[in-house]
Order: sequence, then structure tokens, then C-alpha cells
Amino acid sequence: MASPGFFQRQASARRNTGLLIVLFLTAVTLITLAVCLVGYMVTRSQTSALPFHYWLLSSHGLTTAGAVVALIGIGSLVRWVDLAGGGTRVARMVGARAIDPDTRDPEERKLRNIVEEMSIASGVPVPELYVMDHETGINAFVAGYTPGEAVMVVTHGALTQLNRDELQGVVGHEFSHILNGDMRINVRLIALLAGILMIGQIGQFLLRAGFYSSGRSRNRDGRAQAAMGLIGLALMVIGYVGVFFGRLIQSAVSRQREMLADASSVQFTRNPEGIGAALFKIGMKGGYLDTTSHASDMNHMCFGEAARMKFTSLLASHPPIDERINAIQPGLMARLRSRLRDTEPDSRLQGQGSSPEKAGLGDLVSQVVEPAQSAKKYSLSPLASSLTNQPAAATPTLSSRVGTVSADSERFASNLLQRLPSTFRNLLYTRAGAVQLCYGLVIYELTASEQTERLALIPEHSVLGAQPELLGKLLPSLLELGERARFPMLELAMPALRKLDPEERDTLLANVQKLVQADNRVTLFELALTTFLWRHLGSGSGQVVPVKYRSFRQVKPAIEQVLSLFARAGSEAPEMAQALYQEAISGFGNGNDETLHSKITMQNLRAALSVLNQLSPLLKPAIIDACGHCISHDGKVEVKEYELMRLVADQLDCPMPPL
Repeated sequence: MASPGFFQRQASARRNTGLLIVLFLTAVTLITLAVCLVGYMVTRSQTSALPFHYWLLSSHGLTTAGAVVALIGIGSLVRWVDLAGGGTRVARMVGARAIDPDTRDPEERKLRNIVEEMSIASGVPVPELYVMDHETGINAFVAGYTPGEAVMVVTHGALTQLNRDELQGVVGHEFSHILNGDMRINVRLIALLAGILMIGQIGQFLLRAGFYSSGRSRNRDGRAQAAMGLIGLALMVIGYVGVFFGRLIQSAVSRQREMLADASSVQFTRNPEGIGAALFKIGMKGGYLDTTSHASDMNHMCFGEAARMKFTSLLASHPPIDERINAIQPGLMARLRSRLRDTEPDSRLQGQGSSPEKAGLGDLVSQVVEPAQSAKKYSLSPLASSLTNQPAAATPTLSSRVGTVSADSERFASNLLQRLPSTFRNLLYTRAGAVQLCYGLVIYELTASEQTERLALIPEHSVLGAQPELLGKLLPSLLELGERARFPMLELAMPALRKLDPEERDTLLANVQKLVQADNRVTLFELALTTFLWRHLGSGSGQVVPVKYRSFRQVKPAIEQVLSLFARAGSEAPEMAQALYQEAISGFGNGNDETLHSKITMQNLRAALSVLNQLSPLLKPAIIDACGHCISHDGKVEVKEYELMRLVADQLDCPMPPL
């Protein structure tokens, strides 16, 4: 069985949502009781000095408690709605600037190149990039509800003070949050904290209003204003209780995830000193966000601590820098200090003692890195054997590739980006160029006359219409780069495609569908292409998919549809396809009497994948491995088969690296 690390971390991220709700309700209960206690003291004479527990059940108590809960709920709901725009809204909230895809700034180009390499190598769509121009500290974060609409924000300090290896380590850390589902809970936590902190904000308002007004009035109204100020002071104190619980929730949710993200960065980059040196520089120069009022709200999302606070050891959302560095690689902190002393004898860290490495911290790295390293003992069965004719025995299953970045996939990504002509690459960053790429991927292997005939089916439009001039720059490169580059190029174009408005997206999907159906047959690649575009650009593409099914029995018809398609892709011989199907389906029920589905349409496949995406994360590896069995039974996997495999993994929110 493949290493379940990725899927376990996905399941853990979903369980953290439950923990978050429990902590939030606990905080709401305690804050409500505290406010009710203030209300009890104010109205005590009016209620004949009832004991507090009786007062809570009186009209005064129930009204006060209801008002507090309503205020907290409204505060959270307002911020929740405000953040419905996903990662883009969060980036704008902190004043970040979108990085132009064809930027000429060398530091921004360095970041874009690193992000694109890691996106291609991991199979994750390229996130939109933002920079906080006025932040000199070293920090970064990712935000969004799904990997397909994620954004990555870095500070100006991170761009200018980190070298390429260090910045790559930070990017790898943030990609781990995308892969493991941490972004979603991080954005939701911002909304929940807004409600908890609202009581304190109301208290501050009453305090200022009460004492400012009472200072100008000496009569009875002035005394009433002073009383209001005292109530405001009490609420503000209670608000600090809310702040305490808010930071405690951030710490409870974030600390372990940060350690795992550090370990994932090492696995992605195979360079522990990259992320280690980046953390070391944060320890020297700081990573605080000083120009945004949302630093404390964002603290749990950032690469390093973003807000200054007291009781750091208790409330910090990140482990200490020394601890994180030593967890990455024992002794790394000492080496970095020694290196710094050689270059800067008066180092600010010279007097700091390294905290001893805590037991078990090093195991966090092995949880992520060892599965990838153990896979190197074998050739990647269907993948390597398709090139070397090695037997497929004793090889890891395809699900072991999910959520990983191998040395081969990283080299492939780097080489592909170097091979892309600058004109071709720049076109992918524009809406018109990205649209033409979608058309070009369907027609690039046809003759010139067939291409003209197909393009005539597309209605005229300034952006979405066929543009022969742009296609003339794209089609030769598509032929030269080959079929292995098709999906990586589509992933590079996704940021531009996501900028299309909903109507334009629908038109693009309809146009691609016309091109595909023009010859009354659908190839495996065309099926994968249309389904991929529908998944990332169709209605509801940015919505979170909740877990609905926790057993295979509940989704058996959908499994049958998908495995029927893969069995036919694995063998053209009907008898062999039937045998493959029975072998694959046997793990989900009675396989001996199962019959291969005769026809799988695009609509059937989309519906089946939508259902399977609602499975618990821990059940998804079996689906991927069953599909992999069908296409790797002969010891090799063709590119078109692996593209279909990546399609299914993508639809299940399980990104796979390229072939």
C-alpha cells in the first residue's frame, strides 16, 4: 500500500475544522458568561439580588446572553461573507499588489520562476502571486479555499533578502499548505476570530464615548456617560479575554501544521539548508507585518510570526525558530550560526543559546521525507518501465506519487520552463493567449485545412474567438514540446484563465466542446482536457467540497463508471478490458460478476468524479490505485493514460506530479 502521508494530512486538516469549532464554541461560552457577569453586576439591584445562576435564567440574563451570542455571530458572519472572495480577497485585505505575470523586476521574476517550477513538479495549478511592497520583514502566506484558486503573498523583504534556495524553501513550505488543505481552515479562522474580538471592539467604542462625553458634562447625564464608559472598560477587558482565546485557537490549530510544512518543504526541494537559512534570517531580522492592521488576524497563516505579542511561548502560532531549524535537520542551527560568525563576527544571534532539540521533532521530517525516499528504492513502476522496459513488480502504487515532488519531476519542470520560447511563455500569461492555448491543444496535431475547418466553428469574439496570429505562435511550440508538456502548459495558463468572468468561462468551455465534438469522437486527451477545464473554470469551481461519503458502498456506481473507463483505456481487447475491470472492482465489492460499462460519456465521467470527490480523504488512495492497476498492468503507462490518471487525481483534489 502506498504511503498514506498525504491523505492522512488531508484528513487531519478536515478534523482540525472540528477542533476549531469546538474551541470557538468554548470561547463564545466563556465570553458570554463574562459579559453576563458584567450585566449581572449592573442590574443586580433591579433583580432583587438574585444569585448569578438564577439571574442567567431571568429575562435580563437571557437577553444579555442572546445579545452577546448574536454580536459574535454577526461579527463572524460579516467577515465570513467578506472573505467569500477567497485568496484574492485576503491578499487585497492586507494591501498586497498582484505581480504582473510578465514583470521585468528580477526579484519578482525569480519568485514566479520558482513557483511555476514547483507547480509543474507537484501538479498543483499555478497560484496567483502578490507582494506586500511596504513590508520589510521576511514572511509569506497562501490563502484560498481550494488549490485551484489559491494565491501566494510574499513580503518585499522576502523577495529582496532571500536568495533563490532560501526563497524556494519558503515557497515549498507554502505549497505544503496548499496540498494539505491548511488554507481553507486558515481563512475560516480569520472569520471566527473576528466575531470573538467584536466584544472588545464594542467595549473600546463605549469607553471612548463614555469618558469623552462625561469629561464635558457634570450633571446626571455626565454620570450616566461615565457609567457607560465603565461598562465599556469592562467589555474591553473581556475583549482581551477574547483576544487570549483567539490566539490560543491560532496556536492550537497552527503549530503542528507549521512543523509538517517545514518537513514537506525539505521533501519538495531536497535542500534542508534552503528553508533552514530562511528561518535563520527571520530569527535575525524578523518577519513582522508592520504596515497592515490585520497582522494579528493573519498570524497563523504566515511563514513566521507576523504580530508581536506577549506570552509568546503560550500564544505563538509558530514554534520557536531554533526548534523549527533543528527539527528540519539536527545540528543545522549550529552550522548556520558558525557560518554567520565567519562572515559577521558581531552577529545579533551570537548571544542566543540554542534550545535543545525536543524529542520527537525530528520525526516530523521523517513523516514526510521517508516515504519519498523509500520510493527511490524502486523504479516508479509504470512510469519508469515505460521507458526502460523494467518489470512492474515490487513497485510503489500510483497513489504514492500524490502530493509529492520527486527529483525527476523537478528536473522535468525546470527543463520544460527552459525550453519554452519566451514569446510562447508570455502568451500564456495573457487571457487571449491562454484561451488560444486551449484551442491549440485540441487542434495542434491536425492538418492545416482541418485546423481551419475546426476554428470556423468558434464564434467571433475579441478574446474568446479564434485568433490565427496567436495560434501561429503557439502551434509550432506545441508540436515541438510534445504530449508530455500539454498539461503542464495548461497549468501555467490557469492564472490567466481564472481572470475570465463567469460568462467568458462558459463561452470558452462551450467553444472547446465544439472543437472536441467536431469529428464525432473523443480521445482520452480530449476527455481529460475538457474535464480539467470544467473542474477549474466551471460553475462552482472555487467551492469547497465537503466530505459526504465514508464508505465505498455509497459510491459504488461512480466507481464502476470510472473503472470502466480505465479498463478500456488499459486494453483495447474486450476480454482483457473485462478482466482488468473485474480485478480493479473486486476491491470494492463482488468483482467476479461485475460487467464492464459499455459507454462512458463526458457527463457520466464528470458526475462520477463529483461524487467520488466527496469521499473521505483516506478512501481516495484506493480509487487512484485501482485506476492505476488498469493502465499499468502491462508494466508501462503511456502519456495519454497518465494524463487521464492525473485528471482523476486532480478531480479528487489529489495533485500528482507529471510523467
